[in-house]
Amino acid sequence: MQTSTALSAPGGAAANSPSPIAALLNKWRDDPGGTYRTWFLWEERVKNFRSIRRGIQQVVAEIKAGTFGVAYRGSSLETVVHSIAEQRQIFKGADHAFLWKPKLRIPDIYENPDNQLAFGRLLDTCVCCTVEQQVVAAIREIDAKGIKGLGPAVANLLYFLHPTIVPPFNTAIVNGYNALTGAKVKLGRWDEYLAMRQGILALNAAHRGLLSNDLGAVGGLLFDVGSGRYPTPPREDDAGARAAWEADLARVRDEGAKVARVLAEARESDHTHTEVQGWLRDLGLSLGYDVWIAANDRSRPLGGGKLGDGCLSALPGFDAGPGADAVRLIDVLWLDKGTRRIVAAYEVEHTTSIYSGIVRMLDLALGAEAHALEGMFLVAPDGREGEVREQLARPAFSRVADLKVRYLPYGELKAHRETIAKFGHGMKPIQAISRALV
Repeated sequence: MQTSTALSAPGGAAANSPSPIAALLNKWRDDPGGTYRTWFLWEERVKNFRSIRRGIQQVVAEIKAGTFGVAYRGSSLETVVHSIAEQRQIFKGADHAFLWKPKLRIPDIYENPDNQLAFGRLLDTCVCCTVEQQVVAAIREIDAKGIKGLGPAVANLLYFLHPTIVPPFNTAIVNGYNALTGAKVKLGRWDEYLAMRQGILALNAAHRGLLSNDLGAVGGLLFDVGSGRYPTPPREDDAGARAAWEADLARVRDEGAKVARVLAEARESDHTHTEVQGWLRDLGLSLGYDVWIAANDRSRPLGGGKLGDGCLSALPGFDAGPGADAVRLIDVLWLDKGTRRIVAAYEVEHTTSIYSGIVRMLDLALGAEAHALEGMFLVAPDGREGEVREQLARPAFSRVADLKVRYLPYGELKAHRETIAKFGHGMKPIQAISRALV
């Protein structure tokens, strides 16, 4: 099986210039519409790793308990794959491989209990293991089972468990890899995927300075090449071919107006998210609470300062331990000044998956602090109430629902926050402007 072909630098006058692959990487890193800037550097990407891991653990638990069911729709697997599919363009369509196709009886993990258990063992092993050899061994074991329709698309789940070991997978990534290396990797087979993985690791190691230990970066590059965003670099030592390719590469930004509009919308989303966190920060401080801002959001600019100004620099009781990292990523927490116990938790879900916010709430709901909570709130645009209710209806989130998580619309918060700050006391005003979900 052919796995890779080296990309050589052209000779002659171009000998001292960057190799074609390095030139492509530099263009890709600077491209405002490429996956490097739109997805890989996206701050929400990192926050979603924890929630997706938690979702995979839920799938494993249900398979072990025999409660997973015989359908994709409504299952815990649908929930977690849907969250992956929301990870911007690179994972769009990630759920296609998992959709039950009754005429073909694939993927055969819904109606075949043995196959379902084998799938659960793969996920369980990869959740628990820490080294490459264990991950690859688990993949080879599931491959040996020959489960109909269960192929390398599962790598998109495993990537969020081991981003430095398992590269993401889809048709565009395979096409990009073949175009860039001259390989002939085929879709749908684990042995082909593992061969491609070795070539991706070699490519990543050769250009680590322009890529990352996280294989999402090189996966994003291959996706952009395979989806036709960039022309394939020449592999021959031909100065003329390289010049023509560089001219084509320079034309990539012809769609600049579209990219600028998309990025402006993304920046506005981030701004709105930060602005709402700022409302909750200021309101909590006005009501006499200590306030915690998500660890990866504290340095975001807001007004003339930073979002974390005036807030706690450490979260009492959550320095370490199961779920501590996820709790520290909850968007806003209010704590009682005397007891330092968490009184209220807020997840702001402007455009991102409601699922991810609920999972972070779940880590808090299952912890020792749960008894002190007076309120858990999903804060979202007024039109997302139906989506919030739909997610909370899933059995996987029954513990969060038991704690009476509420929906706080942007409109209510914006309209009443100043009055509450002046005349309010405790949690009663927030409860009044929010809505019960269960």
